[in-house]
Parts: sequence; structure tokens; C-alpha cells
Amino acid sequence: MFKWLLDNSLGNRLLVIIASVVLMAYGAFTLTRTPVDVFPDLNKPTVTIITEAGGMAAEEVEQLITFPLETTMNGLPGVETIRSTSSAGLSFIYVTFDWSTDIFRARQLVSERLAAMEEGIAEGVLPRMGPISSIMGEIMQIAIPVDTTKISAMAVREYADWVLRPRLLSVQGVAQVIPIGGEVRQFQVQPNTVRMAELGITHEQLEAALKGYSSNTSGGFLELNGREYLIRNLGRTSLLDDLKNLALTSKAGQPILMRQIAEVTFAAANKRGDAGYEGQPAVILGIQKQPSADTIALTRNIEEALAGLKTSLPAGMQEPKVTFRQASFIEASITTLQGKLIGASVFVAVILFFFLGTLRPTIIALTAIPVSIFITALVFRYFGLSINTMTLGGLAIAIGGLVDDAVVGVENVLRRLKEDRAKHPHSRIHPLEVVAHATMEVRSAILYATVIIVLVFIPLFALPGLEGKLFVPLGIAFIVSTLASLIVSVTVTPVLSFYLLPRMKNLDHGDTKVLRWLKSAYQSSLQSVLNTPKAAMAAAGVAVVVAAAAVPFFPTTFLPPFNEGTLLIGLRLNPGVTLAETSALARQAEVLVSQVPEVTHVGRRSGRAELDEHAEGVHVSELDVGLKPTAELTRTMDEIKADIRARLINLPAALEIGQPISHRIDHMLSGVRSQIAIKIFGEDLDALRGQADVLRAKLAAIPGIATCRSRSRCWRRRSRCGWTTPPRPSTACPLPRC
Repeated sequence: MFKWLLDNSLGNRLLVIIASVVLMAYGAFTLTRTPVDVFPDLNKPTVTIITEAGGMAAEEVEQLITFPLETTMNGLPGVETIRSTSSAGLSFIYVTFDWSTDIFRARQLVSERLAAMEEGIAEGVLPRMGPISSIMGEIMQIAIPVDTTKISAMAVREYADWVLRPRLLSVQGVAQVIPIGGEVRQFQVQPNTVRMAELGITHEQLEAALKGYSSNTSGGFLELNGREYLIRNLGRTSLLDDLKNLALTSKAGQPILMRQIAEVTFAAANKRGDAGYEGQPAVILGIQKQPSADTIALTRNIEEALAGLKTSLPAGMQEPKVTFRQASFIEASITTLQGKLIGASVFVAVILFFFLGTLRPTIIALTAIPVSIFITALVFRYFGLSINTMTLGGLAIAIGGLVDDAVVGVENVLRRLKEDRAKHPHSRIHPLEVVAHATMEVRSAILYATVIIVLVFIPLFALPGLEGKLFVPLGIAFIVSTLASLIVSVTVTPVLSFYLLPRMKNLDHGDTKVLRWLKSAYQSSLQSVLNTPKAAMAAAGVAVVVAAAAVPFFPTTFLPPFNEGTLLIGLRLNPGVTLAETSALARQAEVLVSQVPEVTHVGRRSGRAELDEHAEGVHVSELDVGLKPTAELTRTMDEIKADIRARLINLPAALEIGQPISHRIDHMLSGVRSQIAIKIFGEDLDALRGQADVLRAKLAAIPGIATCRSRSRCWRRRSRCGWTTPPRPSTACPLPRC
């Protein structure tokens, strides 16, 4: 096959040059439109079921909602694991399917089971599925600071809910926008029971009037003079005075209005979550992307939407601030890897020129790099792969090997041309034959070397689960680019060698002085090794044994540590603490963290947002800490984390410091946001808590552990009201006398 490729390439030289140029141009065009992300697609098909049941205790939620739904979902085909969290008035179920299941089919199966479960769970409870998102789904967080002297928190939240959120949801690729903080406006009616008793108004009348308030209804059709008219009752309104003047009933011909028996006002709804920015109140919106969306392109579209809304901000409202931007980490990573690729290419060019001694062979060998990379880009596009740290890492590993085949071929062609030039003019053969023979001479060696290198990366394709999803794109990038360089070496390289090498003036000269010295030194070293083969083999064996013995002492980790440019600080208080207390303590943490020299901004989220899929209680807060660019940091990331821990050590909260992407990967692996998670199973909760405390005390003494805490179930204070059934009266019945 290689001989056929070589003969046809040399026979159609101009066509090969044109085809390679077109291929490079199309590859470059495709590369600019390939999605860019931080990692390959790591999304295991997961469907989140959210059920809100206001008023239910945690055990009632588990018994009446979570357990029946879990039991039903266990029977779905392809289900691997089911995790659930039950809290007061809230149930979360995470149904995870195997990797081969299509996410849309999984959601259809779950939807069908939910429809069949309508009568099997508590009345008035409606389970719903969360939107399709990804493990790296939260790509941005936007904070709108609230200056209470200029604008109310209620007005800022209304702007976020009814202006900013719908605008962001209209951007293609956005899956969900979750606001938290501020105050949600609601009509609030506070009845005066004394006044109700005086006017004879019952609670049933009040409830019926409120249920029917502010709604449009239809009165059917009216046929008149051969025409049909639609009858409508327009009752929808958002005016507070309309609710105040709502008629409940009439007495002595006079209507009794709502304002006569109750206080009617606009008030804030009960909050289960709060937010802040730089120590001040704020509304924070978390933006989640769809799994197939290009993170960088989507981020730019969102920023354009935000820029378009700046001119229409309400009076007194500050501009939205970006507290977290995943695209910044992606851009920094891609830029770094691109710099490595360019640097490696320049280094390869310098080495080639140093050894080959002339510019033309160097150019021919370097041509294999762009052609191979652009062919790889076309393969990425065909298989739907993205440009990410793993695919670029595979190209960076392969960059030195991409020129190997071309260098071997060019060097042999150059050597054969020099030998042919040294012959008598009548004995010389045509340069085309010289190039063909010289290329075929080294084909076997090049083929074997390339196949061996490719075989080293084949085991990556056998990795299961998340590891395979992460490292297979690296193997694809390396193998495709390496095989592409092999094809280039028998097509483009011989054609360029025929055009550029035969007319070189230095074919009459030998090797350069440096190359002659290197060959001489290598020859003497090789001869000394061949004279003492046993010593050489023994030294090689000792080196192999020492290397193998050192392997167990290397630190191991799933992913190397990297600087995302943002820290995520978790503060966890004891369950039962109110949201107000949690927010007050988190504001103190905001102020303390903002004093760290490397910190640029601090955003806070306490509790849970109304639409959030994370089942965190009001005793949990998270701080999103922005850091200066890596080039401006004067301390390492570990030193910055240690400084933050020292500043927050006196706060009565469990502290956890990490980075957003790392936390999400840990959460996907173990269900918790920690590098190592240990689960203890049993039926006695008291025994489980005791074992967890003992284990935590032992683990905390291990060097290298920064935070060790248990997340076992704990008792929470509550008030319980119950009815005592009075004893039944006993009745004495006399027996009949015989």
C-alpha cells in the first residue's frame, strides 16, 4: 500500500501539493469552529427529580415521597445508581444511567414512571425533573449588588427574575438560570380575627375569595344577529388596591371588603437562601449550560446580552458583576497549551536545522506538523470531539514524533542524492527515482516504529467509566496525529523532497563540523559499549529495577492540581441554625477573605435557591473568591489557602476550601465535594454517628489532611404538636338473670 501511495504521489506531484494545501485550509477553518471546553464530555446520563412538599418533616418526605420514587425508578432499564436526599419539605433523587444510555431516552423513561406514580405519593405533591445540564454546567455567576439607600432588595430581585433571567434563557445553549438572594415580592394578607368575628366572616370565605382573585375566566359564546361573540371576564390584576377592595360578601346591602378585615401589603416571601457581594446584600444568578454547548462561545454571547442590558438598568441599580467565569480558566489553559505547541515546534525546527545543516530539509520535515494537526482537527469534527486540555495535551505529546517519519525519510533522500551526485554524470539516475528508492528503503523501519508508538496508547481505549471518557480523547489525538504524519511521510514529504533537494548546492559537501564531531563521539562510545556488553546489560537491568522500585513512592491522583483562578469556600454550621445567623457569619467570612492580598472579589451564597438542584440547608454557605491572574500571584495556591484558613479558623463553622471545577468532579465521583469520601452503612443512626466521630478523630491526625468532617444524619430541634385521644367512656350493662 505504501509503495502504491508513494508511486501515485510522485506521479501526481502537483495534485498532492494542491490537495495538502486545501486540506490544511479546510482543517484550519474547521478548527476555528470546533467547540472549546475545559474537559471532554464527562456527563454520565443523570436525571434529577425534585419534589417540594411544604410542611412535611424530613422523615415524612422520605417515607411518603423519596422511598416510593426510588423504588419505582430502580426498575428502569440501564439504571446504575440512585442517590437521594430528604430534608424538611424537599426531596432530591439523582437517577444515574450507564454510559450507553441516551439522556433523552433516560428522561423519557423517568417521565413515564413519574406519570404512573401520581396516585402513589402524597396528595398535592408534584415531582418534576431538573433541566439537562452537565458536570461542568455552571459556567458563570453574576452578582447584582444591592445598595439599600438607592434601591430595595425586592426591586433588584424582580429585575433579576423578570428581566435578566428571561433574557439569559433566550441565549442558545443556556440550560438554566438560578437566582438567589434579594426579596421575592408577594401579596400578603394578614387577617384580623377579631374584626372577622364581628363581621361574621369565616376563614373558608376568606380562602375562597383569595383563590378566585385575579384570574380571567370565560363566559362562553353569545350568538347575536348571526354573529358569534366571545364572552370574557377580565379579572387579572397586579394592583394592591384591587386586592384591598376585594368584596368578600355583603351585609345589610353593604359590601364587606378585604381591607376591612385584614391588613393587605406587599411583603417579602419566606427565604431559604440569601446572597451577598463584597459584604453587601446582592442577588446572584448561576448560569448553567447545556451539555453540547461551546463554553467560550456561550460565555461571549452571555456577555453581549449583559452589555445590551446595561443601558436600561433601573435607577439606583448597580451593573451586574461576574463572580465566576469558567471560560477564563479554559482560555488560560488553551493559551498555555497553544504556547507549548508553538514552543515545541520552534524547538523541533532548531534541532532539525542544527543536525541537517540546511534550511530546505528543515522546512520539508516541519511541514508534517501543520498537515498532521489539521487532519486531526477534521477527525475531531467527524467524531464530535471538542478542543480541550486532554486533546491538546495529546497533540503536545505527539508534537515531537510528528516529524520523526519525515526526518528519517528526508535524511535518507539527502544521503542518496549526495551519493548520486558523487557518481559520474553518465551513471547518475533521475532524481525522481532516487527519491522513490530512498523513501522505500526506510518505510519498514518507520512503519514498525510508528505502530509500536501507537500500540502504547491503545490500552487507553480499554479504560472504563469516567477514566475512559477523560483519557480516550487524549489517545485519539495522539494516535490520529501520529498516523497522519505517517501518511504525510509517504505522500507530501517525497514530493517536496523532489522539488527542493536535488538542486541544493551543498550536496557536494559532506556533514557539518558539528555533526561530524557528534558522529565521531557516538562511534567511540558505541564501540566501548560493544566491547563490554555484559556491563552495559547489567547497568540497564539495574536502572530498570531501580525505576520499578521507585514507582510505589510516587504520589497518585486522578487529575493533577491546577489553578482555576477562583476558590470555592464552604462554610457549614450545625443544622438548625437560622438563615439569618448563617448569612451574618458568612458576611464576616466575606470581609475576612477580602483582606487577602491576592483576592479581587468575594461573592456569597447561603442556603438554597428556589430552583437549585442541590439539597443544601440554610446552615450552609459558599463563598466564590476571585483571584488575581497567575502571572500576578506572589504566593503559591497552597500558601493562599493556608492564609484563608488562618483568617477563618475562629469562625464556628466547618471549613472547606477548593476550586469550582475540582469540587464538581469530586461530587460526581463520590456524591460529596471532597477528594476522599468514606461511607459507613448501617441501620442504627446513633451507632453510625458514633463510628463517624471515632473515624474522624483518627483521620484528622493523618499528616496532609486539611479538613475532615462527617456528614452523617443529625438531630434537629423541632416543635411537635399532637392530639391525645380521650379514653372511651365505659358503660356497665347488667347481665340478664336466669
